[in-house]
Parts: sequence; C-alpha cells; structure tokens
Amino acid sequence: MSLGEFDLIKKYFDRPARRAALGIGDDCAVLAVPSGMQLATSCDMLVEGRHFLSTLAPERLGHKALAVNLSDLAACGAEPQAFTLALALPRVDEAFLAGFSRGLFALADAHGCELIGGDTTRGPLNICISVFGQVPVAGALLRSGARVGDDLYVSGALGDARLALEVFRGTLTLAGGDFETVRRAMEMPQPRVALGQALRGVASSAIDLSDGLLGDLSHVLRRSGVDAVVEIDALPCSAVLRAQPVAVQRLCTLSGGDDYELLFTAPPARAPQVSAAGIAAGVALTRIGRIVGRAAAGHAAHTALVDAKGYAVMHHAASFDHFRA
Repeated sequence: MSLGEFDLIKKYFDRPARRAALGIGDDCAVLAVPSGMQLATSCDMLVEGRHFLSTLAPERLGHKALAVNLSDLAACGAEPQAFTLALALPRVDEAFLAGFSRGLFALADAHGCELIGGDTTRGPLNICISVFGQVPVAGALLRSGARVGDDLYVSGALGDARLALEVFRGTLTLAGGDFETVRRAMEMPQPRVALGQALRGVASSAIDLSDGLLGDLSHVLRRSGVDAVVEIDALPCSAVLRAQPVAVQRLCTLSGGDDYELLFTAPPARAPQVSAAGIAAGVALTRIGRIVGRAAAGHAAHTALVDAKGYAVMHHAASFDHFRA
C-alpha cells in the first residue's frame, strides 16, 4: 500500500527537535533566539527542469536543496539553526524519498541545522526550503557595505557548474573523469558557512554567487553605490575549466551561476585577517579586484573588466535571470 502524506513525513522526515523549542507535529515550530543575537532567514525554491535536471540523483538533490539556502546564511555570516521543507511530489516514490532525505540530513547534520516543519502535497516536483540562523546584533554581513578602496575577493573556484551545464546541453564534451568533477560541483555545492562566520567584522560586504559573478557583484555595487574593477585573469577556476578555450572560461567564471561561493569586499588593511579567515575555514580565497569609486548619480553601478596587463576586456554574456533565461 502506498504511503499517505503523514506516513511519509513520519518515515522520512520526522526527527526530534534539539535546538528548537518545538519542532514537527504542531501548527508552528517555535525558535528561541538567545540574548544578543538576531534571527537570519532565507527561502529558496527548486523547480524540476528549471533549477535541476530530472537525471539528478535524489541524494544529491536533497543536498543541493539545503545547500543553496545555507549559502545564503553563509553570505550573512549567520550560524545555521533550523529549516522548514515544503515538498511537492508527483507521486509517493519511496526510493526517491529515501535518497532525498539521506542527502538532505547528511548536510543538515554537518551544519547542526534541524528540520522543524513544513508541508507536503501532490504536484510537479518542487522543493522549497526556508532556513533560519542566528547572528550577533549588528553583526550580519550585508551587500551594502562596500567602500571605495576595498579589495574584492572570492572563495573557492568558479565556473565548474556552468561547464557541467554546457555538457548537458551538448555544446561541448568532456572526458568521463573531468565531467564527473564538474558535475559534482553543479549538483553538490558546498555552502561556505564557516567562512561567512569567520568574515564577520572583517569583510565590509558579502554575497553568495548563485546567478553568476557579474550579476551578483552588481547587487553589491548597487546597494553600496560604488563601481568596481575585476581582474579577469585572476579569477580562480579548476584545471578542468582552465583547459577550455578562453571564451568558455570567461563565460563560465563571469556569467555561469550555481557556484555558491562567497564574493566579498574588505579594506586592504584587513588582508591578514582575510587570509586567516580562509585558513580557519579551510577555503582558498583569491583577490580578484577592487572597489574604485562612487557610482555616478543617476547611473547604474559599473564593473570594468581588465586583463593581467590592465587592458580592458569586453564580455557581453548576461547573468542568469529566471524570467529571461
């Protein structure tokens, strides 16, 4: 006999609350925020065919569904506490549910983040997670803090997820081992939670890279009212992507999306603390440019791209937009 809604919740998702005052089983979960802390929350939806392919293994889908939300907490320097899950399923598929919940809870446990509620229904496969974290009062990293003279940094490597997508689209091919490397980057991003917390009081602004470097940087520049210069040859990428033609490298690193690395700014005097934060979090950090001036009144914030010799570089590919892609 097929599982009903409440049976599948109990079998695959019901866990005792540890941090929450009240978890699954009532109309609302209850979270207590310690004195001196503020609640940070974010919500992301993943729709089959839009955010993930139907071929994605359920365990990896469970991981990614939570990872993209934890990445938002990381960008604010918040410590994960709990999350809710709203899940639409075309049918009850126990093999899918077993893999999905396994991947979901493996990442949740790694970050001490517990499931405290949600909803299930029948419909096209759709996953919506709301995540909750805590951050010291006035300690959150924001998009609006970049200042003229700040250095611009990025964590990890960029572009592998977009490279994997191009393979799926059939626009290029990769050897089996190389494809699995970039496919894993696309399907199992690692949220930089520890790095975000280490950057509190060090970075002046931050954002996670979900829609591409240029697009996400533009959000920081607009909120901060500044312009930037990006040194395009400094952008960190994997050996697999480095082996591709320059045009492919630039497409993937500048406009790729799905990287879920942190892009942040910091004053040059904070360079030793930035380095220490990367070491503490076990994440490579790369300086990729600088904030150069206030955006002209009435004009959009601008990013200039230059190569290693300082010459201007043109790049026309746009970042991802759900209603234009």
